[in-house]
Amino acid sequence: MHSKTEKFAELINEELYKYFESYLDNYKVIFDSMRYSVENGGKRVRPLLTLLFCDACGGNVLQALPLACAVEYIHTYSLIHDDLPCMDDDDYRRGKPSNHKVYGEAFALLAGDGLLTAAFERITDWQRAGLYSADVAVKAIYALSHLAGSRGMIGGQVIDLLNENNADADFETLKLMDNLKTGALIEAACTLGCIAAEADDEKMEAAAEFAQKIGLAFQIKDDILDVTSSLEKLGKMTGSDAQNGKSTYVTLLGVEECQKLVDKLTEEALSALDVFENNDALKEYAEYLAKRDC
Repeated sequence: MHSKTEKFAELINEELYKYFESYLDNYKVIFDSMRYSVENGGKRVRPLLTLLFCDACGGNVLQALPLACAVEYIHTYSLIHDDLPCMDDDDYRRGKPSNHKVYGEAFALLAGDGLLTAAFERITDWQRAGLYSADVAVKAIYALSHLAGSRGMIGGQVIDLLNENNADADFETLKLMDNLKTGALIEAACTLGCIAAEADDEKMEAAAEFAQKIGLAFQIKDDILDVTSSLEKLGKMTGSDAQNGKSTYVTLLGVEECQKLVDKLTEEALSALDVFENNDALKEYAEYLAKRDC
């Protein structure tokens, strides 16, 4: 991985945890629950994309840092809620017990709610401290709330629930679901980096195009790994989609065709980055996502 990306990952992890350093003892449990899932953070794909896009636009990545944290808090809240018995009912997340298995369903639900609201708190806190303008903060809040809400990530989750036992869901249904459930928050991450750098419309549009391509490639790659990887590598049960009779890209196209589609989408995503002069680290990271094995 590019040295710049590794440096950005360190900045993100350091800043993410600061939110949990201040609390009242009589309800410390909620901060512990929130931090538990944030610390079990995986690859930090979304916040890294925020910083990488800010950097590619020539912006100051420190100004994008609260926006990167915001998108990761929202991603983490969505995973906590996804794992609940009323949703996907998963006992493990990245090799560790799901939040509700440690803290109970009620505190898990509240931890997700706490992280959702913390995202917007961090954006406004840093604006009040003078790190960026009110205009940047408003644009960031709109982009994140729009793409993470019912017209974005939540809408995709609804489509997923509606097709939970549908082995006949077609490619277009899966594509719409994943463009919303996965792609929308990735688009938010990329867009936030451009907003922090106050990039022009051409770069904003290119970032959105990149996100749509790489977001779909990311989900198709996940479907491939669900049948080719292992519990040890993924940190979660593999083959669960097939066992549950769910339609996936792999059941529709097969592993080989899916990988060809991942490669094609990745190439299209890379082409969208040509408008950015400082795009080496961003391109390298996009290629890493396509080739990952976990």
